[in-house]
Amino acid sequence: MELVKEYDTSRYEFAIMETQTRNVISDVANMKSEIGILYMSEFNRSALTKLLKNAGLTFFPLINCKAYVYLWSGHPLAKKKTIRFEELADYPCLSFEQGDTASFYYAEEILSTEEYIRTIKANDRATMLNLMIGLNGYTLCSGIICEELNGSDYLAIPFESDSVESNSVMEIGYIIKNNTILSGIGELYIEKIKNYLGIEEKAEKGKGKKKK
Repeated sequence: MELVKEYDTSRYEFAIMETQTRNVISDVANMKSEIGILYMSEFNRSALTKLLKNAGLTFFPLINCKAYVYLWSGHPLAKKKTIRFEELADYPCLSFEQGDTASFYYAEEILSTEEYIRTIKANDRATMLNLMIGLNGYTLCSGIICEELNGSDYLAIPFESDSVESNSVMEIGYIIKNNTILSGIGELYIEKIKNYLGIEEKAEKGKGKKKK
């Protein structure tokens, strides 16, 4: 939103698409989109790396995130400081529909290999948010939440793993076509993402320090 607000013109046309992971890859490969945002974990890294290589795309990492449980503020577990997997058994896990083709590797949710007793798949965010309220549903995510888009009625609570889960860490990044140079708008978009994630701020804090 900050990018659109700062774009200095009275007329413009932007396209921001929230779609299936495989469509993100194909859209960037076919140059329908300039940039795609996705994540890698220890579970899907090998498969996605191969897919990106075959599509002529490069993945640029931005930030690593641990798992959070995303639910609405009126959920029975909303006041907990952390949530364990077994505590979620009575509530439906909400996830984005990825289709039939290698859906495990395209899944957007962390810990997609876990066995969930109750699951509901949706293909748009508004439906998922409504199901969170109507059915006390939840999803597992990175914890990076934009209140301007989703509202302030939802919470991200740290997921407490009973064991070391290598699959519970998301490496979020962006993909672009090989041997291409980002447009001015594309560069500004990545800059805004880095600012939102605090990446530039961390870099600034590190300036002035010398290695001995």
